[in-house]
Amino acid sequence: MKLYQLKAKQAFPISKKEAWDFLSDPKNLKVITPDHMGFNILSGADRPMFQGQIIQYIVKPFPGYSTKWVTEITHVKEGEYFVDEQRFGPYALWHHKHFIKEIQGGVEMEDVIDYKIPFGVLGQLAHPLLVKKQLNQIFQYREIKLNELFGIMENHENSLEFISI
Repeated sequence: MKLYQLKAKQAFPISKKEAWDFLSDPKNLKVITPDHMGFNILSGADRPMFQGQIIQYIVKPFPGYSTKWVTEITHVKEGEYFVDEQRFGPYALWHHKHFIKEIQGGVEMEDVIDYKIPFGVLGQLAHPLLVKKQLNQIFQYREIKLNELFGIMENHENSLEFISI
């Protein structure tokens, strides 16, 4: 079973506290997820983020198909990073690290997601056609939405990279 990795970086002309307050609030995930994903939080987003927090969602990754997705916040370092891991959902593995660091003129947010697709060889065949394509669309939408909310950082190039490990 192949392991894939997605790395995304985006910078904003805001304070580290403002970035942390927005990005660490589970309710804001709906704000930065495309509407066509049918993303709906069922439970677990009623408190500020903490280690051990379980959040349940419904998501529609493809037309006509919805699934429950359960994640656990496994690590939190206030103002710096947090990690969410899938406990139940569409992936064989989902480990998502969110980093926030100060840079000149603002902050840089970095996402590193390690994931595996279920269904063996069929999943590997579906990766470039469905999964990678959809993750790319989600992160492009997220970049646009976050730019609308926080502004564009001058002289900083955002990046999105997929790696097969």
